[in-house]
Amino acid sequence: MTISEQIAGELSVAARQINAAVALLDEGATVPFIARYRKEVTGGLSDIQLRALETRLTYLRELEERRETVLKTISEQEKLTPELEKSIRAADNKATLEDLYAPYKPKRRTKAQIAREAGLQPLADGLLQDPQQMPEQFAEQFLDEEKGIETVQAALDGARQILMEQFAEAAELVGECREFLWKYGVVTSEVVKEKKQQGQKFKDYFEYEEAIHKIPSHRALALLRGRRESILRIQLTLNDTDHQHCQDRIAQFFNINDSKRPADAWLQETVQWTWKIKLFSKLDCDLMLRLREAAEQEAINVFAENLKHLLMAAPAGARVTLGLDPGLRSGVKVVVVDATGKLL
Repeated sequence: MTISEQIAGELSVAARQINAAVALLDEGATVPFIARYRKEVTGGLSDIQLRALETRLTYLRELEERRETVLKTISEQEKLTPELEKSIRAADNKATLEDLYAPYKPKRRTKAQIAREAGLQPLADGLLQDPQQMPEQFAEQFLDEEKGIETVQAALDGARQILMEQFAEAAELVGECREFLWKYGVVTSEVVKEKKQQGQKFKDYFEYEEAIHKIPSHRALALLRGRRESILRIQLTLNDTDHQHCQDRIAQFFNINDSKRPADAWLQETVQWTWKIKLFSKLDCDLMLRLREAAEQEAINVFAENLKHLLMAAPAGARVTLGLDPGLRSGVKVVVVDATGKLL
C-alpha cells in the first residue's frame, strides 16, 4: 500500500483526491490556498481533511525515510534476515520501528558489549538455554585474567548484563510492556521542599496522583511545566502486582520459569533486574514523551476550536451584513445574512 492509499483509507476518500492534494503540497501550495482555490482539483477536500492529510503525509514520509535508514544500517552489519526485514517493513509507527532497530543500533560501549568482548556470550546463552547447569561451576570455564574476568562472580555479572540487554531489546516484548504501562501506570508528583513557597501556582500538584492515560491535557502540561521549572518531582509508578506481571511476562517471553533447576533462581533475578533497571526506566521516558505530545495536540485542538468560535462571532454585532468575495476567474461573489446570521 502506498502512502497516498493509506491516507485515503484513513480519511475515507479516493486515492486520486489524495494524490492531487499531495502534488499541490509538494509544489508549495498551502492548505488554506488548496482548500479555497483548488477544490475542483482535490475533489472538494475540506481544510480539516487537508490539514490531517498534511500532518499524516509528513509523519509517513519521515517513517519511510527512517525505515530505509534502519534497513541499510542492519544490512551493512550483515544481520538483516528475511523475517526481520518483513517485520521492519510492516512497522506502521515510529515506536515499533525503533523497538525493532534497538538491538542493531550503534551505541556506546555498554557493560554488555564489554562482557561480549570478554567472551561471555556463550556463558549467557548456555545458562538461558540449559538451566540445568550450575551457574558457578559453568562460569569457571570463562575465567580469563587478561580480559578482566578474574572471578566466577565477575563472569556471572557479565553474562547477566548480556541477557539484560538482550531481554530489554526484544521489540515485541517492549511494545507489550509499553502498552501495559500506559494502561495501568500512575503518575505521581510532589513538591520540591525548598521550592514550596515560590511554586504556589502548582500547589494542586504538590501531592497528586492519576492514571497516566486519563490525565487531561491541561493537567499534563501543568505537571510537565512544574517539573521543567524544578518545582515538582514527577514519576511513573506501578503497584507491586503490576510490576510482577511485567516481570512474569519477560520470563514467559524467554521461557524462563522456576522449576528448581540450578540456574532458575539466577535467571529469575536477571529478569527482575531487566525490568527494574533497563525496561521500566526506558518506558518511563517513552510514556512521558507520549503524554506530552498527546497533551500538546489536545491543547492545540481546544485552542483552535475556541479561536473558531471567536472568528465566527458577529464582528459588528447583530446587524444585517453584506459580504464580498472578489475573484478574477469566477467573478465577485456576494452574500447577505440577517441580524441572526440567517442567509438572505
